[in-house]
Amino acid sequence: MSISLQEGIRFFTRETRILSGLSVACGADTRVERAADGDVSERSVFDLASVTKLFTGLCAMKLKEEGLLDFSRPVFDYDPRFSRLKDRTVEELMTFAVTVRTPVRLDGCGNRESALAALFGAETMARRDERAYSDIPAMILKYVIEAAGGMPLMDCVRKTVLEPAGMTETWAKVPKERIGDCQSYDREHRIEAGRYILREGLKPGIPHDPKAAAVQGDSGDLCGHAGLFSTREDMIRFCRAVLERKIVSDASLREMAVNRTGQRRQDGSYTQYLGLQCYVRHPVQYYSEIPVYMGKAAFGIGGFTGNHVSVDPERNLFTVFLGNRVLNRLTVLIPEAGKDLTDYGLNADGSGMFRWTDGEVIPSSVKYVHQKDTHLHRAVADTLGLAEIPF
Repeated sequence: MSISLQEGIRFFTRETRILSGLSVACGADTRVERAADGDVSERSVFDLASVTKLFTGLCAMKLKEEGLLDFSRPVFDYDPRFSRLKDRTVEELMTFAVTVRTPVRLDGCGNRESALAALFGAETMARRDERAYSDIPAMILKYVIEAAGGMPLMDCVRKTVLEPAGMTETWAKVPKERIGDCQSYDREHRIEAGRYILREGLKPGIPHDPKAAAVQGDSGDLCGHAGLFSTREDMIRFCRAVLERKIVSDASLREMAVNRTGQRRQDGSYTQYLGLQCYVRHPVQYYSEIPVYMGKAAFGIGGFTGNHVSVDPERNLFTVFLGNRVLNRLTVLIPEAGKDLTDYGLNADGSGMFRWTDGEVIPSSVKYVHQKDTHLHRAVADTLGLAEIPF
């Protein structure tokens, strides 16, 4: 076991308690390294959250390869229920080229039916270039894929990804006998502009994402943006299958990794760098979901619950982080005007302990994503002997 990797993990699980547990795997060529610490085991089942988008994107690419899905056609052509998307193409949703909004917040809907009605009422708005990334396009792509492929999205995922990769521990509906292995994401604490929010009563096996919880719930009807559950070993199989071109062709992988949204603004800052339902390498590493030891052919994505997956088909590299930054933790802190994180007793990097309104002191996982490069990706690079790749 890599000492460097173990130390990187323990920064999160023991030194800062940002994560209740973390399971890591990384690989180069035929080599695979694994390490874990905290409240996880070899059987742990993790809520993949937005990592689900990679599966959705790969399904769309496979259908395109098979001639069943035409990216140039409007969404409406595949599912007329999206009556306000008659002039918006599948490609625009795949590439985050448009901002799509629902008439009301999906997580505020009282039941699945009203949430779906809101989703089918989605329409595009003027693009705000500071954040192109969104869950809604993937939620819509689910129905496009189902129409083009003639099967539910989960069946398409099974046919396109799980079976070719040999993945037997990835589900939209976790089997009853594995519910006990599911990570708990209960008692999430958030502070949003003065509002103190506690989400509790979340059951294992139900998507943590509020939109997926409202639409998918325990039905097994996979949402496009979140809702998959998996284990570390299955995610290793996933990455290997992608790198071995068992899921989609080399041409499709290259197409996914093309920057579609990133550009430099007049003030010198940059917009997000996104590919097809994934992140691609960003010129400023602080904002990059792709590690510095992967190049411009790489793509990946993170999940709010504490996950990260990235692959570099050109260099035959992969990295998987499966963690839990939600369980009884402060996950979001949006300071009130004129304040910053230190005014709430946290460190500037978002770590630290916070006293909740009931007096309980809980760890903070605020800004967790910005800790990964220093404490995890650096350990991966050291373990695998990887050099930094200039942008």
